Amino acid sequence: MVFSSTIFLFVFLPLVLVIYYQPWLRSRTFRNRFLLAASLLFYAWGEPIFVFLMIVSIIAGWFVGLRVGETPGRTQQMRRHWLIAGASFHVGLLFVFKYLTFAAHEAGLLLHADFSAIHIALPIGISFFTFQLLSYLFDIYYDKAQAQRSVLNVGLYIALFPQLIAGPIVRYDDIEQQIEHRHETLHDFADGMMRFIYGLGKKVLIADYMAMIADDIFSMGVPLSIATAWLGAAAYTLQIYFDFSGYSDMAIGLGKMFGFHFPENFNYPYVSRSIAEFWRRWHMSLGSWFRDYVYIPLGGNRVTRWRWIWNLFVVWGLTGIWHGANWTYLLWGLLFFILILFEKVTRLPERFGVFSHVYAILALVLSFALFRSPDVPFARRYIGMMFGHHSAGFFDFAAQYFLAAGAAVWLMAIVLSLPIVPYLQRRFGAHMAGRIGEPILAAGIFLLSIIVTLSSNYHPFIYFNF
Repeated sequence: MVFSSTIFLFVFLPLVLVIYYQPWLRSRTFRNRFLLAASLLFYAWGEPIFVFLMIVSIIAGWFVGLRVGETPGRTQQMRRHWLIAGASFHVGLLFVFKYLTFAAHEAGLLLHADFSAIHIALPIGISFFTFQLLSYLFDIYYDKAQAQRSVLNVGLYIALFPQLIAGPIVRYDDIEQQIEHRHETLHDFADGMMRFIYGLGKKVLIADYMAMIADDIFSMGVPLSIATAWLGAAAYTLQIYFDFSGYSDMAIGLGKMFGFHFPENFNYPYVSRSIAEFWRRWHMSLGSWFRDYVYIPLGGNRVTRWRWIWNLFVVWGLTGIWHGANWTYLLWGLLFFILILFEKVTRLPERFGVFSHVYAILALVLSFALFRSPDVPFARRYIGMMFGHHSAGFFDFAAQYFLAAGAAVWLMAIVLSLPIVPYLQRRFGAHMAGRIGEPILAAGIFLLSIIVTLSSNYHPFIYFNF
């Protein structure tokens, strides 16, 4: 089930809200159990078989969490053994369902054997709920949180439908107290509803339109002009931002409507002056996860120079393959490793001034051209055309068409990728015009989004694939 679908907007969400807030059963136990049931139904709607895989993962995580928890008579070595066993189980499941098909295909090419029979479907959101289960075990082991005695509470943490499919990756220590002690307020509900609508508008009005441009250009199959190739990569760069940040806004907004406060996941990443700053602003929950659970345990930067470089290599290699079983994703992650290493060693972006923004944007557009490519040969050809190799000249009719046909959406996407809205909210939000104007604006965005949704084809969120 997709947040931007009519079945979610007009059936599932209203029913869940009505039952959750009905006045006869208001206990925390009822609300938590009902939310868990609704969340499992939400996942089962699109994954009727894999919902059982998620339930098994939840039970395994709960069971191991109790063993990892510090209890009388359990030594640190025993806790570590249980942590390794639990982490191996969840990472093993992730490997089987996400990477085994790819690994078998590559092994078949290497060994000149046919492993085509190995083809395993990818459960939606498995990377996200696996990382949350690992977060649960790690937080217990490092004494940041207490093991949950109730498997249903662990289930709610993992399966909670606002953030289940595509994040943000909610850390257990962030939400532990909220499971039993959150407070739903009218202010949070209204704020969450506005945030959800803004996210819906990002997805439906901007990301889906940019998706059509990017898909058309990347699928042309003919030599492109330099301008058209750059437009395709730029469209995808805007698409993935508004698609994923829109989903995160919707998830954070839905969480607030039920009293949960999830961490922010985006902070206008395209204003960054370096790639390192970009990753402090982009998919922040993933970046902080790798920092706290991989980079720092490896020693971070408090090691020898070569060990530090190795730590960066591991983190960015894992960041790349986390996104999918494809060489392009691994190369994408390693490209960021090279760029960040370059920045840290030379400190050149700090000296570029305004040109540092140009450097960062150009590097990001190129990186997302690689990310969008289905394979390495395609990426090589496409990026080559961006620099004039086997291109169809500098400018052509296609570039003119894609610029002119979507001029208003291009402008809106560029403006909204900058922190202009927060400035306006700070400037006018306290005034009467701001208090009245924002609900009217939100209502307009919602109505327009619904009209577009009803008249357009289905466009799933990009990060559903990861």
